[in-house]
Amino acid sequence: MDITKRPRRLRSDGVRPLVSESSLSPADLIAPVFVDATTEERVPIESMPGHERVPVEGIAERVEEVRETGVEAVMLFGIPEEKDERGTRAWADEGVIQRALRRITDETDAYVITDLCFCEYTDHGHCGILEEEAKEDPRQTVDNDATLELIERTAISQAEAGADMIAPSGMMDGMVGVMRDALDRENLTEVPIMSYAVKYESAFYGPFRDAADGAPAFGDRRHYQMDPGNRREAIREAKLDVEQGADVLMVKPALPYLDVVRDVRENTDLPVATYNVSGEYAMLHAAADRGWLDLEETARESLLSMKRAGADLILTYFAESVAEQLSAGRRM
Repeated sequence: MDITKRPRRLRSDGVRPLVSESSLSPADLIAPVFVDATTEERVPIESMPGHERVPVEGIAERVEEVRETGVEAVMLFGIPEEKDERGTRAWADEGVIQRALRRITDETDAYVITDLCFCEYTDHGHCGILEEEAKEDPRQTVDNDATLELIERTAISQAEAGADMIAPSGMMDGMVGVMRDALDRENLTEVPIMSYAVKYESAFYGPFRDAADGAPAFGDRRHYQMDPGNRREAIREAKLDVEQGADVLMVKPALPYLDVVRDVRENTDLPVATYNVSGEYAMLHAAADRGWLDLEETARESLLSMKRAGADLILTYFAESVAEQLSAGRRM
């Protein structure tokens, strides 16, 4: 018996898709959308080709464009009309996200996830209230417990405005617990939490900080985001968020941390999400522009690697283009 050809026999057209171990569909994808309270027209994001900041008045139309590709879920990121030390526009009733949510829920049937962080809303660009010594001493940054109070306010505000799911991304200790308690207290028990449970202090976030105008004015975020060299810590962080009531766990970034995605998948029965971040998106575009690789093929292969590692959901700037490819019958 010659068994050497067994693997090749299952790679031919027809049987190949039947035995594929991992696959992508538009239902796996979440599309990030930037809504900007400072503009009345769409503003292209130079470092993220194909993406724009969209005015509040045009947000429903933008979301419908996403849904036409087969992607039903979007995540909203807001650029407020003004910033201050505490990021007060994050929970304002007439804040950019709150206004956008009301328009989307009134005019579309999209599933809307809201990012909850303060870096876009603070004048210093950090993800919460600063400790008093922070500007003079780079070893000090965000006051964790004081920031939790603002997370509560913002979570309630977003949920009351129509958020279907809320995704806290600031990596504050205890953020999921205070959100769950606050939402339940306000009879918003049906709103799930997708925690950025494992978020690394990464160099791959550059284009996003340009898009959302959220770069720190001084210092960095290494005191509250994870050390890229730490793998075991990711499981500790994920387990803490499970205990506090998270419904979905996210790993961010995706491609440089597929080992961590697998670890989280093997240590929880909750859905696992990955964030295919702006730097991962931008570098593929840059290489494709030089003719060094095929953008469509590498985009699909990148997202498929996340599914293979164990991701159930993928937040990606490729959501619309890959969904259109899948709908057209393109396969790996």
